[in-house]
Amino acid sequence: MAPFIILIFSFSIFRITGVLGIDYFDGWESSLRVAVALMFLFTASAHWGKRRPDLIKMVPSRVPNAGLMVTITGILEVIGAICLLIPFTSNIASIGLALLLIILFPANINASRKRLTIAGKPTTPLFLRTILQIIFLVVVILVGEIF
Repeated sequence: MAPFIILIFSFSIFRITGVLGIDYFDGWESSLRVAVALMFLFTASAHWGKRRPDLIKMVPSRVPNAGLMVTITGILEVIGAICLLIPFTSNIASIGLALLLIILFPANINASRKRLTIAGKPTTPLFLRTILQIIFLVVVILVGEIF
């Protein structure tokens, strides 16, 4: 739920600054692009912090070397977030992050089924997590200007 809150809060702040005269944030697209990048940087930070062991537990058992996968996906989230902010790479970053969200969703299913916790708090229930995942997919596609 925290990534969603970061997405909404930062988008709102950027839009307000745009209305107040910061030209870069004058349109919703740039505000949303930076908000999505911040969201992914936030989620990536968990891949190396105190939440790392909880993320490793989320990885389905059929995936080999869960720790390495958590590291790789964290690196991909950082790279994707940075590349979203570069006009030349924003489309490919958008596609890559959308694919990453899809590929990582089974870990969320696994966490829900096993009733795992992250930092001592229960993971988001699967129905709500599915809705959030759809929202994240939509905004990632929007900011990449794929269509």
